[in-house]
Amino acid sequence: MDRSLSPSPGALRRNGEDTEMIRLIKEGTRSAEVADVQTRLRAFGFEIADDTGTFGPHTTHAVRAFQQRRSILTDGIVGPHTWRELVEAGWRLGDRALYLTSPPMRGDDVAVLQSRLNALGFAAGKEDGIFGVDTDRAVRNFQREYAVAEDGIFGPRTHAALIGLRVDRPGTAAELREELRLTEDRALSGALVAIDPGHGGEDSGAEGAEGMTESEACWDIAMRVAERLVGAGARVRFTRTEIENPDVTTRAERANRIRSDVLISIHLNESDTDVAEGATTFYFGGSVSGRVLAERIQDRLTQLGQVDCRHHGRYYPILKETQMPAVIVEPIFATNPAESKQLLDVDFRNQIATAITEGTRDYFEATS
Repeated sequence: MDRSLSPSPGALRRNGEDTEMIRLIKEGTRSAEVADVQTRLRAFGFEIADDTGTFGPHTTHAVRAFQQRRSILTDGIVGPHTWRELVEAGWRLGDRALYLTSPPMRGDDVAVLQSRLNALGFAAGKEDGIFGVDTDRAVRNFQREYAVAEDGIFGPRTHAALIGLRVDRPGTAAELREELRLTEDRALSGALVAIDPGHGGEDSGAEGAEGMTESEACWDIAMRVAERLVGAGARVRFTRTEIENPDVTTRAERANRIRSDVLISIHLNESDTDVAEGATTFYFGGSVSGRVLAERIQDRLTQLGQVDCRHHGRYYPILKETQMPAVIVEPIFATNPAESKQLLDVDFRNQIATAITEGTRDYFEATS
């Protein structure tokens, strides 16, 4: 289970106004990059008693607190995902001009802009902090409505026009579209489902009983889910082949490109203790449809007798970067010997696949 971006060798690579994390920074590290992380954490109000540039226990505690605040994987390690969140959290609306680029601009300033535009009735899309085509269109529509030069750039003049307006948060355009999606007459038959088997290629993930890797288990379950979905009349596409391990952004882009109706990412859970057990599902924190999909699949998994570890709103990259309702499904803990051994049973893997399929069917047919 790695819900973050895959690290690669190196440290921090400078990239214009930003930096890109290309290796892990954790307790025991001493470097200028650690000092950079500490400076950012202190700016967010975290107290760090460690020497500047030394990643000690106080820095670990601050990193964990930051990760919890951002609803991302909490491990006390600064990897690519946590670094990106540190950078994005540092932007405030008005700090910089915002506009459509490739790759897209990211940051809390973008999320605030999306929130305000949605609240005003301009369809800025998912409030994910990623300046995409929906946000660009919303900015242009706002500029046209309020007689600001329509250039798609959220600069000082557009900012001045926006901050003077009253924003009524309840019932935003994005939320109303989410609610409308749930009231549409839908069915699993004919739906396009993207399946994202975790890990792959050289990244085998956690190792379970008798050497079965997380990658192997996820691929096997994904194939069984696909078979059942196709049998129910759905169309299925995978975000990766059996032998590759694309990064999370590539996986999300593949799902977005085909305009899938939902995405199901299959992983196994892990814990520092071998007694942790049960099934868990995750959805993007701001997605009503994602929450319902996670609930339905979680209900089906617990009907198998799995301990209910509940469904949780999180901001993991695969959930944040996809444009459709998306969930991460973790049916067992790979670190639990009993559950890991149970996964060796083909019948049990079939039961998991059936539960995921039926939960997906429940989602599509909930209000039809």
